[in-house]
Amino acid sequence: QVQLVESGGGLVQAGGSLRLSCTASGIVFSIYTMGWYRQAPGKQRELVAAISNGGSANYAGSVKGRFTISRDNTKNTVSLQMNSLKPEDTAVYYCNAFRVHDYWGQGTQVTVSS
Repeated sequence: QVQLVESGGGLVQAGGSLRLSCTASGIVFSIYTMGWYRQAPGKQRELVAAISNGGSANYAGSVKGRFTISRDNTKNTVSLQMNSLKPEDTAVYYCNAFRVHDYWGQGTQVTVSS
């Protein structure tokens, strides 16, 4: 049974920081591409950042330079460090694991107040 469990969401003022973490079980974590997606009310889910099994990262243009994705294959964990947060970053953030199939976490709310 595959499980992705996110943590670290919350309420923060604009300009602040949050760190999201996702711990995976039931998969061979090291061979999966891991990603963070977000979905704001009334909008489609969008990719925020992804990191390949080789450690290569890519980012949405809107977060480049502010967010950093990292992974620890010894702990089956992927993290998203979010700095200089803006109100438009407010969304539910989802952890994703992809190889042949997609697996999703339950989501964690991030709210940035102005």
